[in-house]
Amino acid sequence: MSPTRGTPAPLAPPAPPGRRVEAGVGRFGAVAGWAQRHRWAALLIWVAVLAAVTLGSTAAGSAYKNDFALPGTDSQTATDLFTKHGSGQAGDSVDIVLKDSQGIDRSKAAVEKTLAEVEQLPGVAEIRSPYVDASAVSKDGTIGYATVTLDGKAEAVPKEEVAKIIDTAKGVESDDLQVELGGEAVRGAEDKGSPTAELAGIVAALVILGLLFGSLVAAAVPLITALFAVGSALGLIVLASHVLTVADFTPPITMLVGLGVGIDYALLIFYRYRQELTDGAEPSEAGRKALDAAGRTVFFAGCTVIIALLGLVVLGLGSLQGVALALALTVLTTMAASLILLPALLAVFGKRIQRHVLKHAARTAAKGKAEGRRWRALASAVQRRPLPALVAATIALLALSAPALGMRLGFADAGNDPKATTSRQAYDLLAEGFGPGFNGPLVVLAQGDEAAGKAVSSALAGTEGVEAASPAMSSEDGALSTVIVYPETSPQSEGTADLVHRLREDVAPELERTTGATVLVGGAVAASQDFSEMVSKRMPLFVAVVVGLSSLLLMLVFRSVLIPLKAALLNLISITAALGAMTLVFQHGLFGVEPGPVEAFLPVLIFAIVFGLSMDYEVFLVSRMHEEWERTKDHSLAVREGLASTGKVITAAGAIMIFVFGAFMLSADRMLQEFGLGLAVAILLDALVIRCLMVPAIMQLFGKWAWWLPAWLDRLLPEVTLEAPRDGAPAGGGQTAS
Repeated sequence: MSPTRGTPAPLAPPAPPGRRVEAGVGRFGAVAGWAQRHRWAALLIWVAVLAAVTLGSTAAGSAYKNDFALPGTDSQTATDLFTKHGSGQAGDSVDIVLKDSQGIDRSKAAVEKTLAEVEQLPGVAEIRSPYVDASAVSKDGTIGYATVTLDGKAEAVPKEEVAKIIDTAKGVESDDLQVELGGEAVRGAEDKGSPTAELAGIVAALVILGLLFGSLVAAAVPLITALFAVGSALGLIVLASHVLTVADFTPPITMLVGLGVGIDYALLIFYRYRQELTDGAEPSEAGRKALDAAGRTVFFAGCTVIIALLGLVVLGLGSLQGVALALALTVLTTMAASLILLPALLAVFGKRIQRHVLKHAARTAAKGKAEGRRWRALASAVQRRPLPALVAATIALLALSAPALGMRLGFADAGNDPKATTSRQAYDLLAEGFGPGFNGPLVVLAQGDEAAGKAVSSALAGTEGVEAASPAMSSEDGALSTVIVYPETSPQSEGTADLVHRLREDVAPELERTTGATVLVGGAVAASQDFSEMVSKRMPLFVAVVVGLSSLLLMLVFRSVLIPLKAALLNLISITAALGAMTLVFQHGLFGVEPGPVEAFLPVLIFAIVFGLSMDYEVFLVSRMHEEWERTKDHSLAVREGLASTGKVITAAGAIMIFVFGAFMLSADRMLQEFGLGLAVAILLDALVIRCLMVPAIMQLFGKWAWWLPAWLDRLLPEVTLEAPRDGAPAGGGQTAS
């Protein structure tokens, strides 16, 4: 009687001594075979692709655009009205801040001469001197500022032009007169950018790979694969920026994710290739079998990451959709490189790698050391006391997750910049001379007649939490009045967020009732708050979509109900623990970091990326356990052998990603620092605590129920094969060969 669907196939008879059982070659093995036979053509294709996209992207240039539009929010409605009815300021501005303890008037002649020079520079539309605007001078006369109106938005003005403005203005500085410059354009021009983080990550990856394989050639193969993939992806993203809305912070994030994922995928395949060589396969056969087996794992893991990234579309935020599409393209490129470029490289260096692998295996055998013995011992220790191990790990992760409950989302401003930068110095001087709220004013619009505008200004000036309110300024067509409101608290303070809510929920409705005007609270600070609240509101739907689709894929692969639930819960706890670490460091200022809010879009990006990458390790580990379970039906043995077979490579892959991601802590960009820390902590917890402790403990507690799937559900779900069995292992259940 033939086995029915979902029932494991009977054990195959053992192979005769000295004879290897050739597993059927599936689609990935066939692709590897083509790449091996046409190795030089495959390499030439990748070199040509990399050269073409690099030259094309260099010629076309980038067209990055930050789209933080928030349809339906007060801040976006205010911005649209402001644009529709005319503005006196077409572009962004730069503040030239002056401080003289004896009063800025004594340097008036020199300052006005310098301001005249600045006004003639490229990129400058107009300039307003503090000597003709009393409101631009502090009450004690020691601090003042000139407003330089640019001829475009900050991101559109070339950094070279902004740097010239900085250098010219700084020329008037003396022992008595301090000159600093602030504004988003200045912050962008100060970002010098450096390959330090990328180079540090690459060097760390090369060292770990060298220690893992003991050969420079073997270590270089996964790294070369990743670099080709990332280089191609970066060029494609530059070209895509002309068609899609891609934010200007996308390239460094792409480099960060592409290096980590690319090396990780190539390593998983290369490690399986090494195992096949150790078992006696010839290089060409080992390459096909490695791709036919681990290649499927990489393909599934990559699809999971892409699904998680595309889940960001659910949030409906234009700025994140472009980033998500760019990162999905990067992951797709790394998958293609791992499945096509890597086997070609293995064919080129196969004989050299084989000699080294067999020599290393012989030395290990001579010492009487079994492969994976330490991981086998760890699994046995966890299996003896699964519940205490699980409880201890869970308590530790929950404790680290706790700070995430108080996470404040927002956007970093000059107040979070290093204290030595001129943008931070300008920020501090303006706060000193005009109050902390001066750096983050609210823009209140009153759509009505002039009398309504005056009434709104008067009411706002007397509102609790407001330091000052400007007179109402009419638009060009007179249909709109603008009132600049300066809070008593700094832009990132909770008091400022409370003020925005108070103005919208209490003050504005009353003003609309008494004046008949439409009152809206906008400005950069209010828009930042709207963005953060929208992300928080839509996050549950996003999480549900990503977790649901990923769990369904795991259910298809492993024919189990409990394994997808376990994977989802453990992934969620590792991500929240990482967010908790980010909160401690960047919001509460641990380790001397300048405290401030966590960038509003980072939690969802980190969730999407880490959830997908965590599935990578989950599939790699559990598929080994499943393979052993199908072969022996001994659940405890399956757990031990699964960890023994994969513990080393999972730890190495995790270590590489931790160093690659952690290297971005060296960046001067706060956003990249947050992103790098969040990803590094999540991978550290996932590779060590979850995969090496919690998964074996839970699988031991589940016992044979880990592989349970109701018969009716088994009949409904289509068959999905993942990893072909090793030689001598039977095909069965979710592990059949294609």
